[in-house]
Amino acid sequence: MSLRTIFTRRQHSLRQKSGDISQASLAFWLLLPAVLLLGLIVVYPVAKVIHDSFYSISLFSDSGPMFIGFANYLDALRDPDVWRAVRFTLALCVVTVPGALLVGLGLALLANREWKWRWPVRLALLLPWALPLAFSGMIFAWFFNTEYGVVNDLLRRAGFAPISFLLIPQWGFFAICIATIWKTSSFVALILLAGLQTIPRSLYEAAELEGASRWQTFRHVTLPLLAPAMMVALIFRTISALQSFDIPYAMTQGGPARYTETLSILINTTAIEYMDVGYGSALAVLLFLLSMVVSSIYLRKLYKGTL
Repeated sequence: MSLRTIFTRRQHSLRQKSGDISQASLAFWLLLPAVLLLGLIVVYPVAKVIHDSFYSISLFSDSGPMFIGFANYLDALRDPDVWRAVRFTLALCVVTVPGALLVGLGLALLANREWKWRWPVRLALLLPWALPLAFSGMIFAWFFNTEYGVVNDLLRRAGFAPISFLLIPQWGFFAICIATIWKTSSFVALILLAGLQTIPRSLYEAAELEGASRWQTFRHVTLPLLAPAMMVALIFRTISALQSFDIPYAMTQGGPARYTETLSILINTTAIEYMDVGYGSALAVLLFLLSMVVSSIYLRKLYKGTL
């Protein structure tokens, strides 16, 4: 028997005598607090919402919860307010997600350039991202205010009549899209800037030696290598767009006549203002399922390595 084997057995014997635990046991005890915390703040609330969605729970009623099965979901499918909120939410996604991606891409390319204003531009990217969502909505509600807003003041100075941006559904949608793109494009830009930093400079030097133009370099070098970062940005931006609440609520509160009401605002109105917890939980589950479906589509594209 070799000295190494004797030493290994002796060391193992000492560990057993001293009460040392195995690596698997150590990993279990180290991960247990995180798993319990995750279950407490994520798994339990989600399970509670799913459970409540099968019950009729109204805080205005003296009767307790009553099991009604899928009745809340069937009511949601027949509710015109739900379909109007879904249409507005999807329209907001269709406009703001590509808009934030394009603006964020431009900002990321600008911040990645080798010039003296590179760091001021990078610092400026943090400002919209750091502002609270509700505060951003209040800022743009002031911008688009009919009486004293900055936009209407400029229109008056240019000789045009003021526009009631927040009182007309089409203009309200436009104002919310502008505010959302401004707020979220900086987050997209930060993700894309991180992706740009991983592209080797040697590839750009090789493209320059081959005589490629800037557009050809961008199309055949930058975009393909930036595609994974763009997909990650799209995942986060789409999910947050589907769950839009703060900016639309701060700007229009879902008005006028509930035409700018997102699905998240409808859930808040149903569960908090109308105290219909069961129906609001069913709407929340539907929003969760919609987010999961969209996320799975993006993840499949991401694993395939294509946009």
